[in-house]
Amino acid sequence: MASTSNETTVVRDFWPKLKKSMASIPFAEEVVAAYYCAFDPATPIKVKGVLLAALAYFIMPIDVIPDVLLGLGFTDDMAVLYTAITMIRSHMTQAHRDKAKDTLEKLKAETVQNS
Repeated sequence: MASTSNETTVVRDFWPKLKKSMASIPFAEEVVAAYYCAFDPATPIKVKGVLLAALAYFIMPIDVIPDVLLGLGFTDDMAVLYTAITMIRSHMTQAHRDKAKDTLEKLKAETVQNS
């Protein structure tokens, strides 16, 4: 059940959270690659579970260290995501990374255009 709940949370809240915090997080490309890996049908279910839990933590409005604290806010998110990505690194493909890079370039272009 937790995985389904995490999946629902990630699908609903991932992109708004990323767009809002993209400029503040130096590891955005890894986060988006993790998202694409988690929703890749070829990714094993255990790997999906690990990634969805980490991504759900990234999205959660309540953190160990609140995201609004400049310089510190994303350190707990980064630690959780880094640990998850390290555990599943062999399942994150170059295709996930390339898609993440392309997506971030498009999001940044949209942000600049809307400014």
